[in-house]
Amino acid sequence: MPSDFLNSAIKQFQYYKTLAEKTINQLSDEDLFFQYNESSNSIAIIINHLWGNMLSRWTDFLTSDGEKEWRNRDLEFENEISNKEELLQKWNQAWDCLFNALNSLNDEDLAKIIYIRNQGHTILEAINRQLAHYPYHIGQIVFIGKMINNEKWSSLSIPKGKSKEYNSDKFSKDKEIKHFTDEFLK
Repeated sequence: MPSDFLNSAIKQFQYYKTLAEKTINQLSDEDLFFQYNESSNSIAIIINHLWGNMLSRWTDFLTSDGEKEWRNRDLEFENEISNKEELLQKWNQAWDCLFNALNSLNDEDLAKIIYIRNQGHTILEAINRQLAHYPYHIGQIVFIGKMINNEKWSSLSIPKGKSKEYNSDKFSKDKEIKHFTDEFLK
């Protein structure tokens, strides 16, 4: 069961990373910095926050608190990133940190206690915490991208009005056991 959990968690993180990347790929460089108003976050700001959170949570996560002293969370919500290249560099650095940490784990590690803001979590709980946090922000990225692209938006799931056709195709095939992320990540 634990190995199944780790594999499933990694696939879930890959799925959400891919959703955001498919959104980013539909947008112009300028679109990544669009803010609806001053109190709203741009996609670049959200990515900057995810970068800060991931590096803080997953760097030396077995031996140090997940809220690192060097992290400046408030600055993550400022428009710090200057271009798409820098944005993608931070994005990839953050995900590399997360995947390297998760790939270093074994089944026995899942019950170990680590700390986030001085609160103890099993590693399993910490992974679940981030599986709730990151998709929340990736949903924001997708929503902003969809608003910006409007009628030019290319659906990341079943397009509107295509559910019947999609289901007809799925039910015309033999039953199979497959994680939904397997199909999405191809």
